[in-house]
Amino acid sequence: MGALKGKSAVVTGSTSGIGLGIARALAAEGAKVRLNGFGDAAEFARLSKEFAGHDGADMTDPGAIAGMIARAERELGSVDILVNNAGIQHVAPVEEFPVDKWYAVLSVNLSSSFHTIKAALPGMRERGWGRIINVASTHGLVASTGKAAYVAAKHGLIGLTKVVGLETAGTQITCNAICPGWVLTPLVQKQIDALASKENLSADAAREALLKEKQPSGEFATPEQIGALAVFLCSPAAAQIRGAALTVDGGWTAQ
Repeated sequence: MGALKGKSAVVTGSTSGIGLGIARALAAEGAKVRLNGFGDAAEFARLSKEFAGHDGADMTDPGAIAGMIARAERELGSVDILVNNAGIQHVAPVEEFPVDKWYAVLSVNLSSSFHTIKAALPGMRERGWGRIINVASTHGLVASTGKAAYVAAKHGLIGLTKVVGLETAGTQITCNAICPGWVLTPLVQKQIDALASKENLSADAAREALLKEKQPSGEFATPEQIGALAVFLCSPAAAQIRGAALTVDGGWTAQ
């Protein structure tokens, strides 16, 4: 406990699901954590009591992203840990994929991470320490049909992770990616609901079918497990893990 005391973190897309799991794991180790995301104002007020505030910066707006990092540095004293988790999804065959959805998915799932890293890295270099964690996906390593924009963005995010990992290799700053498989988040629940409706399945049967198709363990990973890996990547034991893509996918990519 308290391994991250004195450190400050920004976690994007952190008001639910994986991002909130990571935020809570970092906070449990003593980090001051600033949340980011959209949603219910009352829920934000509640979460802000648990964390070091909330920033509703638009992850499609480079200026808003730079402002978010600047505010965090000013109000928290530093941004030592940056977790890029913001993401959206749209599913359609390539020839039917709406152009606006293509750009929206790439903007949130890939470009936002470039902008946060660009804004946060100078401060990390000045202080001589930093941890950048990009939440990619198994879809950063393999593909699935209907997810052209998401797969392209997540593959790109792993590429960005490698470049930043190399550019910071001679420093005490690391950059790595976590690649979850199926994690039961609101985003995945929507896919379960859609499958249940399409195939006329019960909720339990739809969950089982979704897992069986991809994840050999037959179990969802949890936000808490992803959070624990993020904490490890911030530890001295992970100092020489650089530019890596670490899977938490129940064997998905081992197939």
